[in-house]
Amino acid sequence: MSLIVKICGLSTRESLDAALQAGADMVGFVFFPPSPRHVSLKTAGDLGKWANGRATKVALTVDADDATLANIVEALQPDILQVHGGETVARLRDIKQAFGLPVMKAMAVETPADLAPLPGYATVADRILFDARAPKDATRPGGLGAVFDWHVLAKLDLKLPYMVSGGLNAQNVAEAVRVTRAGGVDVSSGVERTPGIKDPDMIRAFIRAARATEELMVR
Repeated sequence: MSLIVKICGLSTRESLDAALQAGADMVGFVFFPPSPRHVSLKTAGDLGKWANGRATKVALTVDADDATLANIVEALQPDILQVHGGETVARLRDIKQAFGLPVMKAMAVETPADLAPLPGYATVADRILFDARAPKDATRPGGLGAVFDWHVLAKLDLKLPYMVSGGLNAQNVAEAVRVTRAGGVDVSSGVERTPGIKDPDMIRAFIRAARATEELMVR
């Protein structure tokens, strides 16, 4: 089975082109003003048109209300909604019903106890993203470059597709996949020169490293 590679937090044509040309499976756009990766609806719409049919478009939101989600869906026409806040199982169900789109739930992980809500989310979500838990004083939940203990997922028995994120880069992605057995990887800060500014060469290097991991998995 192919490893899904997602490049998240894209905000320019140059970085999107790098991701698409290097073969990213998913491209993510952040709709969360506190993040340095936040994009306007207009920018997202323009980039989304360029990505149409070339990769799965993911809209990342954090505890967004229906009105905000409706504006994002209209502008980007995403293929999947990624919810990265404290959304409950009931909220996920409401979002799916309201917008008719698959939902990926991000879960912050630090210890095995953080997996307690997983069975509930797995009944509704179409995909799970395991990300590093942000420090208590953080102003946003992701894109902080932190790595969690991947061994927390080592014995995970989850039928639902899942991905790992948090501090990934070209140097550690192989180990992350080996330990977690995840079917997908998601990178944002690990391919940036500075927060929010993607480096095309780093994007290409990450995707190459992820694909090499995929080849090892097949063997």
